[in-house]
Amino acid sequence: MTANKCLRLYGAVLVSAALGGCAANVTMEPPKIPAPLIEKMPVAVGLRIPEEFEHYVHEESVLGREDWTIDLGSSNAALFTQLFGYMFEEVEVLGPDDDASTFDIDALIEPSIDAFEFSVPKQSKTDAFAVWIRYRLKVYDRDGDVVANWPVSAYGKSQSTAMASSDALRRAAVLAMRDAAAVMILKLDAETGISGMGDAVGDTAAVPAVAPAPAGGEQTEVQTTALEGANDDAG
Repeated sequence: MTANKCLRLYGAVLVSAALGGCAANVTMEPPKIPAPLIEKMPVAVGLRIPEEFEHYVHEESVLGREDWTIDLGSSNAALFTQLFGYMFEEVEVLGPDDDASTFDIDALIEPSIDAFEFSVPKQSKTDAFAVWIRYRLKVYDRDGDVVANWPVSAYGKSQSTAMASSDALRRAAVLAMRDAAAVMILKLDAETGISGMGDAVGDTAAVPAVAPAPAGGEQTEVQTTALEGANDDAG
């Protein structure tokens, strides 16, 4: 092969690489939620984890050049299991094929993801990564009837100046999950009436008392008191 042919081949490889853009893979780890200061609702809840919810993967090409894959993995299941453990007296985790009628529960909650969106600095013209998640919670009574179908929107943002791009996006996703947790603590009972579905119904409900002290850092746009400070130390 002549020198000119080598140069042309090398140039073609460079052009192909430039047109193909770059790829980034983000794998989530289970987020940690600070224990909120609330009284648990006297309800035995079944939490059904659908297969697609536990293994949710979002793939997107940004501006036609950057291919992103965000693997939420088991982080969703961990988030809801931990959160409901704080909110209810009893929580039974059900698999996708488990028959809820065979469990001694007052209500069944089945979460799903309606939408997952994100933006990178090149899109927003800032140095921040942002994530939007819209969860949906279906609540069933003992007879298997749907009593609530509630969408929960959440947002998280993380600056990229002090960390790698994949780490910044991962942090923004964790902040969005914690934002969703705060919204559910504050509004789940009002939106679904789930505290009235237990056998031993009392006057207690998951109403925040004193919020955990903030640790300093970034906040999500949704301002709540239930997990104030929960978005300050994403992990």
